[in-house]
Amino acid sequence: MKETNKDNKQLLLIDDDPNLILLVKDYLEFRGYRVTTAENGPDALEILERGANAAKAGEIPDMIICDLIMPEMDGYAFLEKIRRDSRFSGIPVIFLSPEGDSQDKVTGVTAEADVYMVNPFEPEELVARVESSLKQAGRLLKRSTRIHSLDVTPVQVQGNVELTPTELKVVQLVAQGLANREIAAKLNVSQRTIESHVSNMLHKTGLHNRTELAQWAIESNIIFLYS
Repeated sequence: MKETNKDNKQLLLIDDDPNLILLVKDYLEFRGYRVTTAENGPDALEILERGANAAKAGEIPDMIICDLIMPEMDGYAFLEKIRRDSRFSGIPVIFLSPEGDSQDKVTGVTAEADVYMVNPFEPEELVARVESSLKQAGRLLKRSTRIHSLDVTPVQVQGNVELTPTELKVVQLVAQGLANREIAAKLNVSQRTIESHVSNMLHKTGLHNRTELAQWAIESNIIFLYS
């Protein structure tokens, strides 16, 4: 029986293989998701732009599933563009790749993808990854709501702070409450590297500690708030 709920989540599927697009789209829609498709990065960016300009906020996808190897713009280049755009930087991204090399996986994660999956994969595994990432985004949204509803003094940051793609990933994990060693393990880098990123972000923002940094990330909608 077809599932029809899934909280009406909108997914954006990007792949230049029409057979994979058809298979994955049908399966995800069968599981209750709304799915928009694009054949390449530029087309996907146009879809995101239209969604951001639409009257309904629901036009922005809750998650992006993106092929890594594509003509015109590969997955890395596409991801770099959206992670630098505050309107889309918080959207969870799943990379699909035919490459099984461990270094490729490390590159995919450090490039700010949330999940890296090697193709071929079982459809059920993809659904499980989608649901897990969406739940994580939902938890962050609830945490943000609690912060805004409590009598908490907003942190003050002067000017426009530009974070690197890696800093964006680190601050998202800081906002989830992860310690530096946990973030280091998740991103497969040294703890000293994470400490350096946190220190750089504190310097850029003029904040005093990780708690203020996490609060600023939530209040500024830097973390996953497209839910």
